[in-house]
Amino acid sequence: MTARIMRENDMLEKDEIFSKVLRAGRRTYFFDVRSTKADDYYITITESKKFTEEDGSFHFKKHKIYLYKEDFAAFQDILDEMTNFILKSKGEEVISERHQKDFKKEYYAEDQEASSGDKKYTDIDFDDI
Repeated sequence: MTARIMRENDMLEKDEIFSKVLRAGRRTYFFDVRSTKADDYYITITESKKFTEEDGSFHFKKHKIYLYKEDFAAFQDILDEMTNFILKSKGEEVISERHQKDFKKEYYAEDQEASSGDKKYTDIDFDDI
């Protein structure tokens, strides 16, 4: 039985060769070099996203892609082309509201302007009810 456990541990160690982790907000990306049964290497890229339930519990959804050596060059070419297109078209600055440093300040200012301005038909105060 000990030999069986050792063989399983050896297989696990052999399977996971090299790993890197990229944490990006609620998402985490795992880049792993793994070994095939023929002792060749391939890459797995796993996206793990955390979801929080109303009761405070959470779960993760994972998506995985497998990338084999014969596809490395074409994959890298397309990835480079796509990232270069985005950076050339939109620049490196992150423009989503979630990533704006002063988003809360801007949102608060807009909220204040709306509440101090003329009432619109969709604005309802508790006093109106």
